[in-house]
Amino acid sequence: MPSLRSAAPILEGDPTIRVQALWEQLHPDHWPLSIQELPAGTALVGGAVRDGLLGRLQKQPDLDFIVPSKALELTRSLAKTLGGTCVVLDAERDMARLVIKGWTIDIATQEGSTLEEDLWRRDFRLNAIALTLEATPQLVDPTGGLSDLEQKKLVAVREQNLLDDPLRLLRGLRLIAELQLSLGKQTLAWINCHHRLLPQAAPERIQAELQRIVTAPWADDVLPLLLRTGLLDLWQNTIEKISRPAPCLKVAKSLKPAEQAVALPLARLTHLLSNEGLSALRFSRRQCQRCQLLRYWEERNDGMAFASLSELDRLQLHLDLEKDLPALILQLPQISQMQWLERWRNADDPLFHPSPPVDGYALQKTLKLPKGQALGELLRHLCKEKAFGRVQNRKQAFKAATYWWEQKQTLL
Repeated sequence: MPSLRSAAPILEGDPTIRVQALWEQLHPDHWPLSIQELPAGTALVGGAVRDGLLGRLQKQPDLDFIVPSKALELTRSLAKTLGGTCVVLDAERDMARLVIKGWTIDIATQEGSTLEEDLWRRDFRLNAIALTLEATPQLVDPTGGLSDLEQKKLVAVREQNLLDDPLRLLRGLRLIAELQLSLGKQTLAWINCHHRLLPQAAPERIQAELQRIVTAPWADDVLPLLLRTGLLDLWQNTIEKISRPAPCLKVAKSLKPAEQAVALPLARLTHLLSNEGLSALRFSRRQCQRCQLLRYWEERNDGMAFASLSELDRLQLHLDLEKDLPALILQLPQISQMQWLERWRNADDPLFHPSPPVDGYALQKTLKLPKGQALGELLRHLCKEKAFGRVQNRKQAFKAATYWWEQKQTLL
């Protein structure tokens, strides 16, 4: 999660002082471009303004600017002048992105004849606040976003704005998960009414929103709502929905923060989406594999901390989930959680971090073994022997390997 410049919210008091405080939080002198390089009539909008007012601005925030015209031309010129990269976001709507020195700066041509008209076309009122970059900056808030920020409430600007880009239906829940907001009744009704439109958005965009939801601080408040609205109906893991509750911070209290940061998002994604859904939403091959393996072992949970598994199956569990084991541990009873975590945190535990006691090259050289399937089987056998304490050093490993190979040759 991006680091924040924690500060008190600046939502009340004299408007002039509020704008000055916001300006100081934004630190425009730290931006990789100068305000003088932007045309007259430029305004800063979106997340940077919202988060600055809430006192939770990132140390290097993404910046979104509205310019009166020729945004793509301006972005290309800035990229050339400043040594950045111009990425065309939407040529038809004249939107581009400047990537420079680790910063992401979006520049778009104003929609409509005025700044206010542009703001009325945005998704949610708390995102429809602009800060002008004139000599005396001003906050422009035609829809009531400042009031929503004070009340910690999410309200859509208009129903049609959600229909114009159905991804906004999901983005609203992501904002709730990140900012701990309440959802306006009318906005919830619109999400419920139009949830079937979400598949019109690009899969990659949906995936990006879900990735942020499952890692957000208040994801636990949003996951049940996400399922109730039907937004994920096309990709949902219906078996998980019926059989068990969503993984939450409460059941992860045995995990350290760094462990939670890895385990909870993985467990939540596995809970939310089917294997087919993960693939359809273009999650990476690695992420799909992680969720599939976790789901497989979740389904094999015997309610006894996997005590009924054979040695080979127990070894396979730890081979499959070595780095992601805390996501499975969330399902165990509290006493088993602590026992498993203690062993998993020990990098030398031979079962929880399985590895062969000798490598294949050493076996080939010492025992004159050929390459092939048999060598792989032997390495797996030695890994199991080490995992369950029957092989504890190289001498014992070679002795066990010799015996195994002789038995193999006898059978052949």
